Amino acid sequence: MLTTDGPALAVTDKASGHSVRLTPERLYHYRYDLKKGDEPHSVQGLAALDADGLVLLDLPGDWHPPHLERFAQRAGIPLVDARDQPSGQVRTVLAGRAPGWQRIRGLSRPFLTKWRRTVAICAGVVGMGVMAYLASLGMWAAWRGVASIGRIILDIVEAKWLVVAFSPALLVIRPVIARIHRWRVRQGSILGPPSGPYLVGKHSGKLQIIQGNEVVANLRLGEVPGRVFSLFLYRYDDLTGLFILDRTGRALHHLPGPWPPDDVDRFAKRHGLFLAAHRVSREEYLALVRNTKEAIP
Repeated sequence: MLTTDGPALAVTDKASGHSVRLTPERLYHYRYDLKKGDEPHSVQGLAALDADGLVLLDLPGDWHPPHLERFAQRAGIPLVDARDQPSGQVRTVLAGRAPGWQRIRGLSRPFLTKWRRTVAICAGVVGMGVMAYLASLGMWAAWRGVASIGRIILDIVEAKWLVVAFSPALLVIRPVIARIHRWRVRQGSILGPPSGPYLVGKHSGKLQIIQGNEVVANLRLGEVPGRVFSLFLYRYDDLTGLFILDRTGRALHHLPGPWPPDDVDRFAKRHGLFLAAHRVSREEYLALVRNTKEAIP
């Protein structure tokens, strides 16, 4: 819930009861596209920006433009409509976080959140039993039909975490994939968590950035401008993140968030990349954020 008292905003997450009060310089109504499977996936939301354009608060979700315009006008806060701006530009703005940055999704917490993992495992075991039973009766086509319908229903009710009930092989595949991923991180061939974003070095002289199951960036390694030459692990106030730089020091990609220094060091050494890690001033941080070519918020 978003309310205003003059130029001050109060945001309350009804799901958790957590509330935030802040005085932004302007509001940023955004939309950007991400590839999801074979179709683009649109991400929408509202961000509160400070005087330097850094994000104080990110509120993902569908905000009705007329209502938002009236709200901003009543509060006396300028509203920037960035829904038609290039997706890359919007992502770089959202990745520039201010100290104390927060993201509030405002989604209600499912009753079974605490037991989600246990319920998912039980559902997977039941699904495996049903699949085996139908297969033993020669009704494999029936199982495929049930599984397809089940996955569609889970998409509608936003309970994708129960997909293991209709794809029970995930009970075995997911832990194995996660273990292999962690092993590759220790070897320095991958950098980042399995859920992404994570970096993968290729023998073809490319560096890929992967989010979920999708390759969101294909960058070439090299010493010429515009190619990946070094990694910069930064800390600014309470913020941390990773910049991918070319030989001239230009930021090609910004990946805010925690990146274990030892993992970054192993990855950089394995792929012949220079690595720098230090605390930056606000001026240095702003220069990097504003000149970044791409980002993942």
